[in-house]
Amino acid sequence: MHIALPILLLTATVVAGATLARWLRLSAPLFLVALGAVVSFLPFMPYPFDVDPEIILLGFLPPLLFGAASNTSLIDLRRERNQILRLSVLLVLFTAFGVAVVAWKLLDVPFFAAVALGGIVAPPDAVAATAIARRIGLPRRVVGVLEGESLFNDATALVIVNTAKGLIAGGAGAVTILTAGRDFLWASLGGAAIGYLAYLLVKWVWRHVTDTVTIVSLSFLSPWIAYLPAEKLHASGVFAAVVCGVATSHAAPALQTAQSRVAERLNWASVTYLLENMVFLLIGLQTRTIVEAVQRSDSGFGRTVVIAVIILLTTMLLRPIWLIGLDLIGRRFGWRHTSLTGRETAIASWAGMRGVVTLAAASLLPTDTPEREAMIFIALVVTVGTLVIQGFTLGTVARWLDLHGPDPREDALQTAQLVQAAINAGNRRLEQELDDSEFEVPEQVVETLRHQSTRRANLAWERLGRSDPTTETPSDAYRRLRSAMLDAERSKVIKLRDKGVMDHEVLEEAMQLLDIEESMIARADAQDRELNEQLLLTPEERRFGCEHLAEAPFTIDPRTPDGCEECLRDGTVWVHLRLCMTCGHVGCCDSSEGKHATEHYTHTGHPVMRSFEPGEGWRWCFVDDVLG
Repeated sequence: MHIALPILLLTATVVAGATLARWLRLSAPLFLVALGAVVSFLPFMPYPFDVDPEIILLGFLPPLLFGAASNTSLIDLRRERNQILRLSVLLVLFTAFGVAVVAWKLLDVPFFAAVALGGIVAPPDAVAATAIARRIGLPRRVVGVLEGESLFNDATALVIVNTAKGLIAGGAGAVTILTAGRDFLWASLGGAAIGYLAYLLVKWVWRHVTDTVTIVSLSFLSPWIAYLPAEKLHASGVFAAVVCGVATSHAAPALQTAQSRVAERLNWASVTYLLENMVFLLIGLQTRTIVEAVQRSDSGFGRTVVIAVIILLTTMLLRPIWLIGLDLIGRRFGWRHTSLTGRETAIASWAGMRGVVTLAAASLLPTDTPEREAMIFIALVVTVGTLVIQGFTLGTVARWLDLHGPDPREDALQTAQLVQAAINAGNRRLEQELDDSEFEVPEQVVETLRHQSTRRANLAWERLGRSDPTTETPSDAYRRLRSAMLDAERSKVIKLRDKGVMDHEVLEEAMQLLDIEESMIARADAQDRELNEQLLLTPEERRFGCEHLAEAPFTIDPRTPDGCEECLRDGTVWVHLRLCMTCGHVGCCDSSEGKHATEHYTHTGHPVMRSFEPGEGWRWCFVDDVLG
């Protein structure tokens, strides 16, 4: 009970605090840090409240890094590898030694102890960076760079700290630049290799096991399968967990079953939610213990606070000096070193929130480290200070720089294109299977398959247009009526369950089928609500996706600006309108009964049409099936 009750209270506080933060539209990490700091000074809280750093480094860090890596694109990491390398290695070294110089002068400690402090406060936190960046809506390119940086910079920082610890324990002769470089190479390359071997092991199990529960259980073991052997061999467990997470995530669509991917995604979302919020609560709960330890130290509380604030400001300034400085030098000499624009570089330079690794690394300092209590307090101030100052102002800076997250309507446009391309491939495979089939397939089955594909494509495209609010699209009508049907079906199943006339296993299977279908409808409804009223244009890089799009004009006078030419003639109803860029014909989309835009292309061969909906400017090539 003495272990179970605190865990229950911590978990309940995390859930309640994160829920309250969401209601108040506050950042959950910032709110939980503040809540923990306040609670730490209450009389009923145990004192001292210390969190064993091994719990953080072995219990929290591997799954959090693995979970973050699983949500990171391997393609994006490859594309941004040079920028991520500069941030996760060179910037960490720059920050560590920059802080070390300041701390060496102010704290009056040996230089290698100051380097340890620099390594402790150098790495921005993976959880804090992505949680806050996604919440305020930064451009995806910026979020991708921050994610990649924060996945790997912990390894660099921990190598610096461990090297400095060796100097503290054995003197300056114990570690040289050569041995430090050797250790770093082994930590990074060895950790990456062990992580890849762990991925190969997981991949081998996937090939021989299809049971969903087993696969999800293996997924929860994977972080430690990679992390622990790497740490045992003195390589970087951080690199191992990250490499394993990225590789397994990239391979999952081809190797895992659909059921296991869905179950794994949902389970990991719950585990990550609890762990990452628990981390920030624990940071806050250590506040009183760290503060009072400094008050008892020889340095004195006032002097330590001043030094901590100076180091906080130094830490915050070194990042923009590095990022903006490199950007200016690159522009001056024509050296293209990053895919980020100047404004994106500026916002990335302000996204340097520290987190739990900073405090955990500080706690790992040997007990005989000079000014150890002051260093732990400084780590707390830097962590909380960057979370509060940069976390609360990041959104304001982004608005000042006129940066915003991806437009949900542009996402809907790209989703429609992707779904259409996938459905076209599926239809081609259907025709191939029908030609190669040894059996005669009933026409009703073929028509049902084609109808399902058409309905999915129409659903994706219907999300784009803005029809008369007094009418509803076919997909809207389908979701509304099917939701009502599902509600009635579920009520019937529950009544049969309560009467006890059906076996529990049979009832559970029926409920799962209903839940899967209802969750798909609910997801589609939620995505529709996210769409805003901003102008929807074709993304610049896809504007000329083929020769037909390159040759077609962007504007043309419509022949019937009041609506679909055929629908106006026949008295039928359209859903969304499309404009032929060759002759100005206005037709309706394939969600409409007449499908007059496609019909017009079939009769005339005019290749390009444009959306004729208010606020939309995207175009589509019928010949090549591409967006542009």
